[in-house]
Amino acid sequence: MDKIEMSNAALAAKRAKKLTWAELSAQIGMSEVWLASVLYGEASAPPDVAKRIAEVLGLGTDLADAISVYPLKGERLGPPVPTDPLIYRFYEIVRVYGLPLKDLIQEKFGEGIMSAIDFTMHIEKVEDPKGDRVKITMEGKFLPYKRW
Repeated sequence: MDKIEMSNAALAAKRAKKLTWAELSAQIGMSEVWLASVLYGEASAPPDVAKRIAEVLGLGTDLADAISVYPLKGERLGPPVPTDPLIYRFYEIVRVYGLPLKDLIQEKFGEGIMSAIDFTMHIEKVEDPKGDRVKITMEGKFLPYKRW
């Protein structure tokens, strides 16, 4: 089973069990963002966690094995565009966490998008003895899709 097959099977099982990411992450004992990234095939889990995920979803060892395989990150979203290292890292974040973030946002708010028009972003320097860190906070208005 490859990562895409694993992802499709795992996400289908999550939907069939009507589990939210929060509920699933509570049962697994891992962050919902990390877990979503794993199930979208953008991260791998150690064998014990992969086995637990497969058990909770009611899926077999072939799924657990596929979850443990190191992914080719961002493969589902096609090739990256930028060459500048800083800008590329933002693309990398979206390629690796984009589908999980979309799913988590829509699970919490419904079908829609986060506005980039009614939007703020703040960048902070967080001092750390192991090396300073960049903290980016994005806040955008949720815009539900209109149904007619």
